[in-house]
Amino acid sequence: MTMPLGDIFRLDDRVALIAGGSGGIGSAMAEILGAAGASVSIAGRNADRAEAVAARVREAGAESLAVVADVNNPIECERMVAETLNRFGRLDIILNAVGGGAGTALYPAEQYPESEWDRIVDLNLRSTVQATQAAVKAMIAGKRGGRVLNISSVRGQLAINSGYSAYVAAKGAINALTRQWATEWAKYRITVNAIAPTFVDTPQVASLLADPDFKAKLLSRIPLNRVGETQDLAGAVLLFCSDASSYITGQILNIDGGLTATQ
Repeated sequence: MTMPLGDIFRLDDRVALIAGGSGGIGSAMAEILGAAGASVSIAGRNADRAEAVAARVREAGAESLAVVADVNNPIECERMVAETLNRFGRLDIILNAVGGGAGTALYPAEQYPESEWDRIVDLNLRSTVQATQAAVKAMIAGKRGGRVLNISSVRGQLAINSGYSAYVAAKGAINALTRQWATEWAKYRITVNAIAPTFVDTPQVASLLADPDFKAKLLSRIPLNRVGETQDLAGAVLLFCSDASSYITGQILNIDGGLTATQ
């Protein structure tokens, strides 16, 4: 039976886990998925911040759970999945919203410190791998298929002369793993995709965007001449988390105001 066109983006009876759900992008996506009908598990390291996001989702009419977890710890990843299953009985979607930090670790490629390399790669790559492994094992056991959505970056495809070696390596690996996981997990009806934004206006990058020179240079590279907002990600997130993308897997979608089209 064909689903009515207006319903294919709905997430009623689905359960979404957002790793990094208390952050700038993750919290916005939690509200968007909740508004589409999903029950949402918010995973973050800070209990108060995670609960604040969960409360907003509940106030808007969706079920939500706050889970304290460090997704760089595999035991905590297994626990956050177990808590989600205990509360909602199933897991259909994982959205990996942990990451960033590029502007905090800028070094010449030939002198990049090992400790900073490990920190940025762990934050952007290891966190995604460990959270996804825990979630997908639950999806496979549930035998209902599922959705994995990674948040990559345009820097996974484009170099920049600004000392971003660790960050571009991590995001490039996210893109490669998105394709690899899509290939391996298709037999379980689990799709794996990624969105690749340029700068999105969140508290994490507020200090950079407050610099007039930095912002002017950034806007000069973006044909739409503005910085992204979290709402700009909403359509793609709903696409990749819903039945609308049931035949789309292994894709990386740039959400960048046209930046990559100019490269």
